[in-house]
Amino acid sequence: MERRNFLKGMALLAACPLCVKPAFAAEGTHWGYEGDAGPARWGSLSKENSACAMGSQQSPLDITGSIEAELPALAIDWKTGGSIVNNGHTIQVNTAPGGLLRRGDRAYELLQYHFHAPSEHLVNGRNFAMEVHFVHRHRESEALGVLGVFLVPGAANPAFTALAAAFPKQAGQKNPVGGVDPSGLLPPSLKYWSYEGSLTTPPCSEIVDWMIAMDPVEVDAADIKKFTALYSTNARTAVPRNRRYILRSG
Repeated sequence: MERRNFLKGMALLAACPLCVKPAFAAEGTHWGYEGDAGPARWGSLSKENSACAMGSQQSPLDITGSIEAELPALAIDWKTGGSIVNNGHTIQVNTAPGGLLRRGDRAYELLQYHFHAPSEHLVNGRNFAMEVHFVHRHRESEALGVLGVFLVPGAANPAFTALAAAFPKQAGQKNPVGGVDPSGLLPPSLKYWSYEGSLTTPPCSEIVDWMIAMDPVEVDAADIKKFTALYSTNARTAVPRNRRYILRSG
């Protein structure tokens, strides 16, 4: 565990833009989701991306064969507000400071959340219309804790509807989202799966404690279309588990 924490710290200092500002992916090297810049080529685009090809604890995963465990309950205290930006790879909300996720005795500060279509994680081979990733940083260790929530077509969700109305249409464009509470994108139950993995975008650093909510959240299909009109496919394909355990809360 000490060695893993050391490697986390080194990776954060060397490769992770989350250390210095609320981003979720490598900057400077062109990458995407198709063709020569797609996921199969990420590892060869630059040496900083080598983990994308050579890493043994990559994400996302197909969640199968999970093991029930006494995982700490999740407690959420996020803040409203922030700004929404089209960063060229997704729609991302940079959140107001002070939002926390507590997992047992560990407290993570919410930095940002962003969206993928379709979902990056699978459950028993099935994907979902979208997935939102809430990216947090542990205050003491600088480790990352990411909470993933699946979004499916159904009843309108006020928080997602408000965000969809503010989606910036051009890369680099930013809009305020002062009244949106990110907690509105959470399911009533916070039972979750947990495993150790990586960022799902370059540089694919293996520094993430993943928490995936078991229950999806319904959002308006029309609002999903507003996202897919901008990013029809921005999901990395599930990667091999490589003998890792996936735990689930009881």
